[in-house]
Amino acid sequence: QVQLVESGGGSVQAGGSLRLSCAASGYTSSRYCVAWFRQAPGKGREWVATFNSVGTSTYADSVKGRFTVSKDNATNILLMQMNSLKPEDTAMYYCATPKPIFSCASLSTNAGTGYWGQGTQVTVSS
Repeated sequence: QVQLVESGGGSVQAGGSLRLSCAASGYTSSRYCVAWFRQAPGKGREWVATFNSVGTSTYADSVKGRFTVSKDNATNILLMQMNSLKPEDTAMYYCATPKPIFSCASLSTNAGTGYWGQGTQVTVSS
């Protein structure tokens, strides 16, 4: 069973930085993708970024140039460095990976196609 655990959230002022971590266990394949999503109060879940096993990363326009996803090869922990944070970045952040036969893209339309962490809260004050 794949398990994901996020950490690193917190409260910062606008312009500040945070680094989120996503620790994954239970993978049986060397090929994988992990996506970050966020959900603000009263809003739907929003895709933020995706990182895959060949090292390719993609970003939502709203975070491009400010957020960077990577993997710490020593620990196999997925990281998301968030710089120049804005109040509109305030949300619960989740990492997720698709179940077998599904893709990271499917996570955006059907949360049931993936494994999800419990989330970590990010609050940015103006």
